[in-house]
Amino acid sequence: MKTTTRSGGRSWLGRLGILLLAIALVIAAMVSYCLSSHTQMLWQAGVFLACAVAIPLLGLPKYLLKFLRDLAIAIPPAFVIVVLYANLSAILASAGRLHSGVESLPDVRTGLVFGTTDRIGDRENLYFRYRIDAAVKLWNAGKLDTIIVSGDNRSRFYNEPEKMKQALVEQGVPKDRIVCDYAGLRTLDSVVRAKVIFGVDEVMFISQRFQNQRAIYLAKANGIEACGFDARDVASQAGLKTRIREVGARVKMWLDVNFLDTRPRHLGEKIELPGDHPLHPAP
Repeated sequence: MKTTTRSGGRSWLGRLGILLLAIALVIAAMVSYCLSSHTQMLWQAGVFLACAVAIPLLGLPKYLLKFLRDLAIAIPPAFVIVVLYANLSAILASAGRLHSGVESLPDVRTGLVFGTTDRIGDRENLYFRYRIDAAVKLWNAGKLDTIIVSGDNRSRFYNEPEKMKQALVEQGVPKDRIVCDYAGLRTLDSVVRAKVIFGVDEVMFISQRFQNQRAIYLAKANGIEACGFDARDVASQAGLKTRIREVGARVKMWLDVNFLDTRPRHLGEKIELPGDHPLHPAP
């Protein structure tokens, strides 16, 4: 009986060890994928397939073949574990820091609106409209002194920050209280630049909940005290596609912080915010 128990314990320990090894291999593969060019990825895929074909033909010992088989079987659940953990990390980091009503907001005087295009083809982009509506709501409630609009400015024909600034001004936000961050190419860039370029130590992110959660995780990792004001979400086929993309974005977020030490593509000179001279008295 004792022998059976010990054998079963060793078996479970062995499976756990294989699963942990599979998790390490999955993370290593993800990191390699993030660091590799398209050509390098093709070469790596070719080498992997060649090894998969060659291993059964090498006449390896049965115990080694069994180990490799068990490891291959463990790869899919290891991948799921890594993806779930990365996504859960953003949820846990933002717990208690997300708000949907202005009454519960802490005293944070600088808001950051994440950029997106105002139109998708010939249709209005509801993500854009709802983020602007949320920022205006905070401004009218006297919760902000400065709004940073951070987005992509890849060409003179595509300028997310200017579009957001224009929309905010049209709804009554003073032009001199809006600061454009033209190098917010990704959420990570926007968050890190808020501290490094604009000197922000406390910030209120303004976007849909899924992005606010990811932004707060990034903020905590970079020493920024952050909360989020959730803009209205988009319930449509476009919203579903965004949710699916968000799963991958959170994995990249987790890798950026814990393994890749990713920094913004562009930095530059520091910029003083007009909110250093408050317009609204703090509540």
